[in-house]
Amino acid sequence: MSLKTKFRLEIDFHASPQLLFQYLSTPSGLSEWFADNVNSRGELFTFIWDDGEEQARLLTKKPHEKVKFQWDVDEGEDYYFEFFIQVDDITKDVSLIITDFAEEDELEEAKMLWENSIGALKQVLGST
Repeated sequence: MSLKTKFRLEIDFHASPQLLFQYLSTPSGLSEWFADNVNSRGELFTFIWDDGEEQARLLTKKPHEKVKFQWDVDEGEDYYFEFFIQVDDITKDVSLIITDFAEEDELEEAKMLWENSIGALKQVLGST
């Protein structure tokens, strides 16, 4: 397996951490913006798109703060994707920090895919 590069994106949101968390951690929330459909059995999530499906294991879930998944194809590796909700203590501004990994030659494409997905999430939340 080729080496992947870790990257992070930080996006500001005009939504409560509680509401945002629902869209990041539940099958129904994720199917609103991330995949066409999402099913789960315990910690195993199946993400379904027009051209196929992928499975990911829920590694960490800390209410209103973070959710961390690992694709089955990355099992045994240190690769994952994580949603972390950060709230500024003073301004109460909400940011979503996404951490993911991609192969070097697919890095820009991976970032663009996340930005498009986050655009859909913002529309669903009315946070544009």
